[in-house]
Amino acid sequence: MYRLIVALLVSFGFSQATFATTSTSLRPLARPDSLTLSTRPAQPVAVRNDSLSAWVADFYPRARAAGISGRTLDRAFAGVTYDADVIRRDSNQAEFSKAIWEYLDSAASQTRIRNGRTALEKHKTTLREIEARYGVDKEIVVAVWGLESAYGTFKGSNDIIQSLATLAYDGRRGAFFEEQLIAALKILQSGDVAPRQMTGSWAGAMGHTQFMPTSYLSYAVDFTGDGKRDIWSDNPTDALASTAAYLANFGWVPGQPWGIEVKLPQNFDYRLANREITKSPRGWARLGVTDLNGRAVKNHGEASILLPAGSGGVAFMIFKNFAVIERYNTADAYVIGVGHLADRIKGHSAFKTAWPRGDRALSFKERQEMQRRLTRAGFDTQGVDGRIGPKTIAAIRDYQTANRLLPDGYASLRLLQKLR
Repeated sequence: MYRLIVALLVSFGFSQATFATTSTSLRPLARPDSLTLSTRPAQPVAVRNDSLSAWVADFYPRARAAGISGRTLDRAFAGVTYDADVIRRDSNQAEFSKAIWEYLDSAASQTRIRNGRTALEKHKTTLREIEARYGVDKEIVVAVWGLESAYGTFKGSNDIIQSLATLAYDGRRGAFFEEQLIAALKILQSGDVAPRQMTGSWAGAMGHTQFMPTSYLSYAVDFTGDGKRDIWSDNPTDALASTAAYLANFGWVPGQPWGIEVKLPQNFDYRLANREITKSPRGWARLGVTDLNGRAVKNHGEASILLPAGSGGVAFMIFKNFAVIERYNTADAYVIGVGHLADRIKGHSAFKTAWPRGDRALSFKERQEMQRRLTRAGFDTQGVDGRIGPKTIAAIRDYQTANRLLPDGYASLRLLQKLR
């Protein structure tokens, strides 16, 4: 999982390839403007291979200082070459955007729901044991599996050492990927997997539920008891247990929902839809926020209101478990996707409120443009990074309030057109 690169995730910014089919990973990825691309001049691959070999030679002492043996290094880098495709992918994130409803159409498609129920039934004994040990709902674990690798059908075939070495040498985040490379070498040195069997995504995420190497070292478990934490094999047991262990480590609350679709009153103060503002479900009910039947939501603990499509879409009351899933991936769309897919696998219905399907998501450049225009208009977003985070949402709300618009903080095309 990309817990360690949360700053690189942009709300609702997705790679175009993410949405190709239900056999691909649905992890949102992004490229913030504040991180520059590699400035190395274009060179033939053969020249890059020589340069990578020189970089690896320079890397060896740093790896040895981190406790990696010479034998492990020699085995790991045997046959490793420069991977131009990895750099191309790393340079092409977040140029395409999808609205949350388009993302959820795929994340919780009928095919993904049906396959999730099949996977749950097939592995029900193991999943019940995992749920009993870690307290994490088995449907949540299956939903993460479904979004990360389509239940193991798309785990990625990239050589992890080759990908990470290429990214550490030539990528935008060299220090981060060198850290991941050293962690991957420690995994090899432990004997959990052989070098060429350590495969995964172009960015280094591995196995059924796409652990980054550092997260693997910290949270992966040997649930089968065979002495290896094997998240790569056809048997998903260790991967599923590792996912549950990860979520449990970050405070999963057994029996608590991730979120519940709610109904807002006509006079709702949209400034209250803020992750920093929490109330009990009864407290929200006193303000007119209820379940879809008009009743107070059951008391699952403190909650906040989330409006991923502003005032024109589904409204959620979200609980602590929403934040726990965020540790896997910080994009709201991903968390809602995991939660909703889990609910549908359980047999719950689709969302009742309609999404504003006539809208479209802003592109990366349009999000940057909105930030620049807001700042010039006196509503400082405190940076132009293409990420619609809390500071930009606050600036949007201030602008909406000053212009007598509904202050829902939603970065819509209509708002951008008004700014123009």
